[in-house]
Amino acid sequence: MSLTKRGEFDKIVKEIKEVKIQGASNVAKAALKAYLISPNKTSKKILLNSRPTEPMMKKILQMAEKSSSKEILKHFGYAQEKININVFKLVKNKEKIFTHCHSTNVVKALIYTHKKGKKFEVYAAETRPLYQGRKTAEELRKAGIKVTMFVDSASVIAIEKDNSKDKIYSTKILLGADALLKNGVINKVGSKTIAEIASMHKIPLYIVADSWKFSNKKIPIEQRPLNEVWDKAPKNIKIKNPAFEFVPKKYIVGIITELGLMKYGKFVEKIGKR
Repeated sequence: MSLTKRGEFDKIVKEIKEVKIQGASNVAKAALKAYLISPNKTSKKILLNSRPTEPMMKKILQMAEKSSSKEILKHFGYAQEKININVFKLVKNKEKIFTHCHSTNVVKALIYTHKKGKKFEVYAAETRPLYQGRKTAEELRKAGIKVTMFVDSASVIAIEKDNSKDKIYSTKILLGADALLKNGVINKVGSKTIAEIASMHKIPLYIVADSWKFSNKKIPIEQRPLNEVWDKAPKNIKIKNPAFEFVPKKYIVGIITELGLMKYGKFVEKIGKR
């Protein structure tokens, strides 16, 4: 590999690792691009180690050994189109939709829904420590969608019923997913708390994700660098920085993929037959 190509490969890996490339689909596409620069087992291992909680990346790198990049990339456009249509059908006018972190599938589907004439607003959690929720807010606002940002610890206020005004702040919750498993999903840390609050207040939570994120194997939870939480923290303060957490399927009202909108159990059954 030439020095130029090596530099390009290393740059992509660094951007994936530092979360400069966000969203499982974008990470997978970037990993494919990097792999094609240097298609070998070592490159594949380096890429997989850059973000361990990304089964879609693993799937695409496996496919790249036998399929063309054109064939693989074609799936993303097709899947997003189907997801867009199903989200459009789900969202009603005057809804207040809560979301967390940054999901390309969720953002693109909401922008599509807005362009098709649905009037709604979005409540977004800022998603510390890397503030991916700001990216969500910026993209939605740029598209003309009304957005209100909440700090993560105020998520309950954005979701729960306001007794003083007798109205529900959020009418639906749409979350992306980095991994789809048999018993639930793995998504950005904070998602389980949001799911529990939603269940408590009987607000439906839907997962919006590409079916290629499904895995029937155990997925490791990525532990991020401690300085993301507190750079130059005082000595003897222990810091934990898990990037993701598991959300049990009992909290998920439905999942939207390119296969349609369905109950989570039905999705697992359907994906198992493919």
